Amino acid sequence: MQSHYSYTEIIVWLEKKGIELYGNHFKILESDYPIIYKLIAYFLKDEPTCFQYNINLNKGILLSGPVGCGKTSLMNLMKYLTPTEHKFFVKPCRDISFEFIQDGYQIIHKYSKGKLYESEPKTICFDDLGTENNLKYYGNECNVMAEILLSRYDIFTVKKIQTHITTNLSASEIETYYGNRVRSRMREMFNLIAYDKTIKDKR
Repeated sequence: MQSHYSYTEIIVWLEKKGIELYGNHFKILESDYPIIYKLIAYFLKDEPTCFQYNINLNKGILLSGPVGCGKTSLMNLMKYLTPTEHKFFVKPCRDISFEFIQDGYQIIHKYSKGKLYESEPKTICFDDLGTENNLKYYGNECNVMAEILLSRYDIFTVKKIQTHITTNLSASEIETYYGNRVRSRMREMFNLIAYDKTIKDKR
């Protein structure tokens, strides 16, 4: 892998940062390096390496893998590598669903178009897609994340604003939960980076 960045040094730095955030037990395993190299290349906007990995820098990241493989902590660490104009925040899908129960449809607006007084939508990483349930607000059932993702697709095509996702759902499960329309738009919106299904739970 040819790059002007030293990926081994970056991994050492990320591990230190992980220990700061998560405690001394935090460790980046060598078996995860292939995944982490791709994430580092993407978030540093290292074009030659992304080209080798077939990663499209215009799209967001869909990081999928079994429960407990470290997806959320990795995305939290990537925030520290990302240039300012691509900064993102991580938002658990379950929290969004609880906000929806409380505040209703404006929550869909908040996480897609942005708050009313903000001029621009933001880059968001929706964490743990699939852990939220279809929720009722005043008796109307709504697939909150499906609606948000469809709106995020619109701002992706018009304004090039990216979305990132972590999930332990497979592609076919995503289709079952969110419908064909969402799945086909997700193909356009995301680079898929997937852990092996056999990976052990690190918790």
